[in-house]
Amino acid sequence: MTIRRIALGLVAMVAGWVLVLVVVGLVSDAAPAHVVLFPGQGFLAELPDGVAVVDRSPLSVSLRSDPPGPTGPLYRAGALIVLPAGLPGCLPLPQAMRPR
Repeated sequence: MTIRRIALGLVAMVAGWVLVLVVVGLVSDAAPAHVVLFPGQGFLAELPDGVAVVDRSPLSVSLRSDPPGPTGPLYRAGALIVLPAGLPGCLPLPQAMRPR
Protein backbone atom coordinates (compact mmCIF):
# COMPACT_ATOMS: atom_id res chain seq x y z
CA MET A 1 0.00 0.00 0.00
CA THR A 2 2.79 2.43 0.88
CA ILE A 3 4.74 1.69 -2.31
CA ARG A 4 1.61 2.29 -4.38
CA ARG A 5 1.05 5.68 -2.70
CA ILE A 6 4.66 6.69 -3.22
CA ALA A 7 4.52 5.67 -6.89
CA LEU A 8 1.27 7.58 -7.43
CA GLY A 9 2.73 10.58 -5.64
CA LEU A 10 5.79 10.56 -7.89
CA VAL A 11 3.65 10.29 -11.02
CA ALA A 12 1.47 13.17 -9.81
CA MET A 13 4.55 15.27 -9.02
CA VAL A 14 6.07 14.75 -12.48
CA ALA A 15 2.73 15.42 -14.20
CA GLY A 16 2.30 18.61 -12.16
CA TRP A 17 5.82 19.74 -13.01
CA VAL A 18 5.23 19.19 -16.74
CA LEU A 19 1.89 21.02 -16.51
CA VAL A 20 3.56 24.03 -14.85
CA LEU A 21 6.19 24.11 -17.61
CA VAL A 22 3.52 23.93 -20.32
CA VAL A 23 1.64 26.85 -18.73
CA VAL A 24 4.86 28.88 -18.41
CA GLY A 25 5.52 28.29 -22.11
CA LEU A 26 2.00 29.41 -23.00
CA VAL A 27 1.97 32.63 -20.97
CA SER A 28 5.59 33.73 -21.43
CA ASP A 29 7.85 34.20 -24.40
CA ALA A 30 11.03 34.56 -22.31
CA ALA A 31 12.47 31.13 -23.09
CA PRO A 32 15.19 31.27 -25.77
CA ALA A 33 14.51 27.64 -26.75
CA HIS A 34 11.79 24.99 -26.56
CA VAL A 35 11.66 21.22 -26.28
CA VAL A 36 8.83 19.52 -28.16
CA LEU A 37 7.96 16.11 -26.75
CA PHE A 38 6.57 13.43 -29.07
CA PRO A 39 6.65 15.47 -32.32
CA GLY A 40 4.44 14.17 -35.10
CA GLN A 41 5.71 12.91 -38.44
CA GLY A 42 5.10 16.16 -40.32
CA PHE A 43 6.01 18.50 -37.48
CA LEU A 44 9.41 19.60 -38.80
CA ALA A 45 7.96 20.43 -42.20
CA GLU A 46 5.38 22.73 -40.56
CA LEU A 47 7.81 24.74 -38.41
CA PRO A 48 7.28 28.51 -38.53
CA ASP A 49 9.90 30.76 -40.16
CA GLY A 50 12.79 31.71 -37.92
CA VAL A 51 12.75 28.48 -35.89
CA ALA A 52 15.86 26.28 -36.01
CA VAL A 53 16.28 22.68 -34.92
CA VAL A 54 19.05 22.45 -32.32
CA ASP A 55 18.82 18.76 -31.43
CA ARG A 56 16.62 15.81 -32.28
CA SER A 57 15.90 12.44 -30.72
CA PRO A 58 13.18 9.83 -31.31
CA LEU A 59 11.08 11.35 -28.49
CA SER A 60 11.84 15.08 -28.69
CA VAL A 61 13.03 17.98 -30.78
CA SER A 62 14.88 21.00 -29.36
CA LEU A 63 14.15 24.26 -31.13
CA ARG A 64 15.54 27.77 -30.93
CA SER A 65 14.20 31.01 -32.34
CA ASP A 66 15.67 34.47 -32.43
CA PRO A 67 14.00 36.49 -31.03
CA PRO A 68 12.34 34.13 -28.54
CA GLY A 69 8.71 33.54 -29.36
CA PRO A 70 5.57 32.08 -27.85
CA THR A 71 4.68 28.41 -28.10
CA GLY A 72 1.38 28.93 -29.96
CA PRO A 73 2.88 28.55 -33.45
CA LEU A 74 4.58 25.31 -32.39
CA TYR A 75 1.26 23.86 -31.22
CA ARG A 76 -0.34 24.93 -34.51
CA ALA A 77 2.50 23.14 -36.35
CA GLY A 78 1.45 19.89 -34.65
CA ALA A 79 3.35 19.74 -31.35
CA LEU A 80 1.70 17.78 -28.54
CA ILE A 81 3.74 19.08 -25.59
CA VAL A 82 6.03 22.14 -25.73
CA LEU A 83 8.30 22.88 -22.77
CA PRO A 84 10.42 26.01 -22.33
CA ALA A 85 14.19 25.51 -22.32
CA GLY A 86 17.17 27.72 -21.58
CA LEU A 87 15.60 29.77 -18.81
CA PRO A 88 18.05 30.82 -16.08
CA GLY A 89 15.80 29.63 -13.23
CA CYS A 90 12.50 30.20 -11.53
CA LEU A 91 12.89 33.97 -11.24
CA PRO A 92 14.67 36.34 -13.58
CA LEU A 93 17.93 37.72 -12.21
CA PRO A 94 18.05 41.41 -11.34
CA GLN A 95 19.92 43.47 -13.94
CA ALA A 96 22.91 43.97 -11.61
CA MET A 97 23.39 40.18 -11.19
CA ARG A 98 23.13 39.21 -14.87
CA PRO A 99 26.32 38.03 -16.59
CA ARG A 100 27.79 40.49 -19.05
